Amino acid sequence: MAEEEPSSLASIAKCQRLPVKEFEKQYKDHLSGFHQWEQKHHAEDWILFEENIGKQLSIDEVAISQGELYTIVTNKAAHGGRGGIGGHGGRDQSY
Repeated sequence: MAEEEPSSLASIAKCQRLPVKEFEKQYKDHLSGFHQWEQKHHAEDWILFEENIGKQLSIDEVAISQGELYTIVTNKAAHGGRGGIGGHGGRDQSY
C-alpha cells in the first residue's frame, strides 16, 4: 500500500540507518533529476508552475526572514490548497 503522507529524506535515511546529509546529497545529485531540471538556471530568481496557473491569480510579497522579500503568485481557484502556487519571484532585499 502506498503512503499517503509525504516523508522527508531525513526520516527515510534515519529509518534505513543511512547518514542523512549523504543521503540528501545522493538524492539531489543522482535520483531527483535536479541537474536536468529545465528551470534550474533561473530557479534562484523565479520559478513557474504552469499547471497551477488559472484565470484568477493573486500576487503577494512575503517576508521570510532577515528582510528578504519573496513575490508569490497564487491561483485563487485552489483556495489556499494543493496547486495553489503558480510561481514565485526571487529574493529582494527590503530596506
